[in-house]
Amino acid sequence: MAELTYRPWRDGDDLTLLEIWGDADSAPAGQFRAALAPEQDANPWRRTIVAEDQGIPVAAGVVYSTKLHPARLWAYVEVAKDHRRAGVAATLLTMLRREAQGALEAGLVSTTALRTKVAPETSGAAFAQAMGLGVLQRNRVIEVGPGALKLPSFGEGTEEEATARLQDLATGSVELTDVVGRYYESVNQWDPTGPLSPGVVQRMFLDDLTGAHGALVLRAEPASAFGADVAPSKKGKIQAFALSYSQGSIETNEDIPASASEVFVGVEPTLGHDEAVQAVYDLLALITHQYPVLLELDDSMEALAAVVNPMIAVGAAKVRGNETLVVGE
Repeated sequence: MAELTYRPWRDGDDLTLLEIWGDADSAPAGQFRAALAPEQDANPWRRTIVAEDQGIPVAAGVVYSTKLHPARLWAYVEVAKDHRRAGVAATLLTMLRREAQGALEAGLVSTTALRTKVAPETSGAAFAQAMGLGVLQRNRVIEVGPGALKLPSFGEGTEEEATARLQDLATGSVELTDVVGRYYESVNQWDPTGPLSPGVVQRMFLDDLTGAHGALVLRAEPASAFGADVAPSKKGKIQAFALSYSQGSIETNEDIPASASEVFVGVEPTLGHDEAVQAVYDLLALITHQYPVLLELDDSMEALAAVVNPMIAVGAAKVRGNETLVVGE
């Protein structure tokens, strides 16, 4: 192998590299390939470097910032199979770190700490470990089968009581936007977002462009401020929510049953652990009564994990595709 040369990204590099690289080794690798693009200084800040062998691109690396998770920069490096184990990836990463340091000194970014996504037991995971990146989070895509959980009974089991606890909400609801945003903040404290504005929450989770097309919420039992003898005038606060999305929002390496709805399940983050677990159980039992659902589960989603992990253990829920690890500094 001749000595490689390194240069910034150029238009057309993606076509050449995809032909040389072939299929991505993992789902994270496939997603990161879309981030390989020309440099820019804002929205987001990005630097991409290409390694050439006798004028032919064989490897590339990118580092870039995001507004949503500003505490670390995303980084990704990929090398053609016949050029691996020759220090190319390490050289690219060193160059990307140098770019990040320069951007920090110029005030273009607020950090030089890196993170990336890898699939376990892949070359990417081995390289990340060798570069000193530790596991920050694990993500899995879970299919929950129909009828796996016992349906809840509210109060005396009347239709009126059920209606008071369970409600369809418009995805533009201010109340829903508030709880979804605070939940996302709470389960991402390992890679903090900072307070999210309603507009950001709408664009991330509830906008038509996200594929969101429905929301079901479980409310606390309504209580009257004037005692048990006076009917409550307000609905109970949201305890848990389930947002449904068009199929294709969640990527896996497997074919998913057409009947499986893709959902994002979360809870009011101020609930105590036991109350949060019960709320998740009740809502998940209701939405999976007849049909399977597909959901993404981070280990930081403690209430959801407490319900779903035992189901995986007994086969009532299945892990679809390969798990993804977020690793970083």
